[in-house]
Amino acid sequence: MIVGLFPELSAAGGIQRSGGLTALALASFAAHRGEKYQFLSLNDAAGARSLKEGSREIDFMGCGRSKTRFVSSALELAARQPTIVVGLHPNLAPVMAAMKIAAPGMRSAVVVHGEEVWKPLPAVRRWSVQSADRVLAPSNDTLSRAIEEQRLVSGKGRKLAWSLGPEFDPHAAPLAGSSPPGFPRGRVILTVGRWEASEAYKGVDHLIAALPILLAKFSDVQLVAVGEGSDLPRLQSLAGESGVSSQVHFLPFMTRDQLPSAYDHCEIFAMPSRGEGFGLVFIEAMARAKPVIGGAHGGTPEIIDDAVNGYLVRYGDVAQLTERLSLLLANDSLRQEMGAQALAKARRDFTFARFSGELAAILSEFVD
Repeated sequence: MIVGLFPELSAAGGIQRSGGLTALALASFAAHRGEKYQFLSLNDAAGARSLKEGSREIDFMGCGRSKTRFVSSALELAARQPTIVVGLHPNLAPVMAAMKIAAPGMRSAVVVHGEEVWKPLPAVRRWSVQSADRVLAPSNDTLSRAIEEQRLVSGKGRKLAWSLGPEFDPHAAPLAGSSPPGFPRGRVILTVGRWEASEAYKGVDHLIAALPILLAKFSDVQLVAVGEGSDLPRLQSLAGESGVSSQVHFLPFMTRDQLPSAYDHCEIFAMPSRGEGFGLVFIEAMARAKPVIGGAHGGTPEIIDDAVNGYLVRYGDVAQLTERLSLLLANDSLRQEMGAQALAKARRDFTFARFSGELAAILSEFVD
């Protein structure tokens, strides 16, 4: 049996989205080996649930945010002597370590994502991550920081870059038809994320600050921010204070099925963040042939090739951000060429087939 431990599967966000794709890859890996799978989610509603990924339904058990229910369910699964357990966040590593006591022959892998392992974890959590057989990270930057900060044994870490989901087939043609509800007319700069106060480093405030300068040159430019979170009131106030409320459009309730159309109806995707361990939204935009602008920090430089498929900017440098946006808005052929390069990289490096195959190869290292 293959066991997956997830913080959450049904909510929006890059970590949640990568978890869904990992669940799909793990289910395929289990089927290939002729084994069953059991997935537990800490924060999803309690009871038997399912997640739709493309044409497939992935079954899992939600624990309703009850840590007691989550731990007891995990230990019950450990008593059945699973082959492998994969934990999709270092916060879940202590549960995996406890499972190993009940199932000493079980192999384990923990997935780390970004900022949470860029500094030393609390002692028990760090020891639990160290005790895993493999530590998987979506970028070389996060992997190297995790190895250093968590004092991992050399050779235990593996890079496993996230992939596009079934709804972002980079070989599919752009979607015909209208834009999503609430999407403005004009030349759209798009950003997508979870706008939590704890994640204010995403750089939406810098995009808002750039807008008055851009409007002086490009009168029909619009900024669309897709996503919800506790930082929305601050961002909305900032747009008002900057005098651009009518040009900044917050769309908090867009469905995942509508996202490809949002990318198709923008000219540029931008998220000038300083804290991305990877940045799933970048490869989604690239799969729709859009030039991308991101922060020159974390794992983003492993996705964006500066001045090839987009631009890297220094976090907080609004002048540089404005200049790069202006270059793209002023030059149709540059946008098209960078978009074509972005699409080519998405097709080459970020397909689900690549992700699923690499995960299977990593897990096979210690079970075959």
